[in-house]
Amino acid sequence: MKSTTGLLAVSLLTLVTASSAAFAQDVKEISFINCGDELTAGYPEYIAEWEAANPGFKVVPEVVGWGQCQDKVTTLAAAGTPVALAYVGSRTLKQFALNDLIVPIPMTDEEKAAYYNYVPETVTFDGTQWGVPVAFSTKALFWNKDIFEAAGLDPEVAPKTWEEEIAFAKQIEDNTDFDGFGVVAKTFDNTMHQFLHWVYTNDGQVIDAEGNIVLDSPQNLEALTALRDISAYSEEGPTAYEQNEVRAIWLDGTLGMIHASPNAGILATEAGMNWGVAPLPLGPSAKGPGTLLITDSLAVFKGTGVEEQAISLAKFITDGERQWAAEMAQGLTPLRPIEPQTSELLAKDPNWAPFVDGIEFGGPEPLLTDYVGLQNVMIEMVQSVVTGQSEPADALTTAAGEIEQYK
Repeated sequence: MKSTTGLLAVSLLTLVTASSAAFAQDVKEISFINCGDELTAGYPEYIAEWEAANPGFKVVPEVVGWGQCQDKVTTLAAAGTPVALAYVGSRTLKQFALNDLIVPIPMTDEEKAAYYNYVPETVTFDGTQWGVPVAFSTKALFWNKDIFEAAGLDPEVAPKTWEEEIAFAKQIEDNTDFDGFGVVAKTFDNTMHQFLHWVYTNDGQVIDAEGNIVLDSPQNLEALTALRDISAYSEEGPTAYEQNEVRAIWLDGTLGMIHASPNAGILATEAGMNWGVAPLPLGPSAKGPGTLLITDSLAVFKGTGVEEQAISLAKFITDGERQWAAEMAQGLTPLRPIEPQTSELLAKDPNWAPFVDGIEFGGPEPLLTDYVGLQNVMIEMVQSVVTGQSEPADALTTAAGEIEQYK
């Protein structure tokens, strides 16, 4: 009797173990790399909700710091062991796609129309979308009102044009112990971004709709010339500073104006600064308010066997109010004009208006086959001009020729 009971117990244990193993084999994992210090706000709940609606699939998120995230995603894909879903800079999508590492994620006309102008273009080339936008950054002009007043400027009035911006910077430099404007020119990716603020506030482009490199246009010559001119009133040695370092100088109260994202206002308030924010000043060829439109995206990598489910997950966690809640938790510019939330946000905090108004005539990061190559050429161009080593026209012509290879 004891022997029979023992055999029965062993049989039941074997059956349970086998069933558990079979269940484990039936559950497919969707690996997900999320850049940052922690999983994006709301994602644990959204993932659990998606899993409940998609039995048989388990999302396995991994948080990777900003400094290593992009490299890890790229290395895994190139090695043939890709992650299923990953947070990437939209600027990398073309290179991933042309190397057959990601799958397209087409948008319907309805999906495209839900976004702000040009957001779908940040993930599109050859008429196809290759990622789901997940984070959006636009820029505005911040100024220190106390420095304006010390320089004899009206502390409540921001410059509206490049001409005024340069004149205000000079007046600060001439009449105070402070510098007028923060120029970003370090060997770092946002040096190109900061130059593109000038491009997109003057109706400029780097690459046109037909794929032609148009960097050396009259509009961009005006932009690079203006950047050179305002560099005379910047912090000393701008090639030593990236955007966060320039922002830190402004937060220390020794710099009159910077171009920055919304979190600069949050930090300025925490620092007790008397500050203002306005749309980026416009160049002589501008059609209206502009800004560089930077997005990050969720990309679905090829060869995991769960591509369809990864697309479903990406669209689910970035849909409508879920995306809005994540943006508000991070202080990001909204990707979509969701109502009534957008109207309520602007009514509650008018400081958001400059970041939304600039979208109408803004432009995306150029999608080229080698983003790092493009970036390096643009950084060298800016550095050569702000240090006086090159004239703007010569620097633009050289850079335009060099980036032809990266189309």
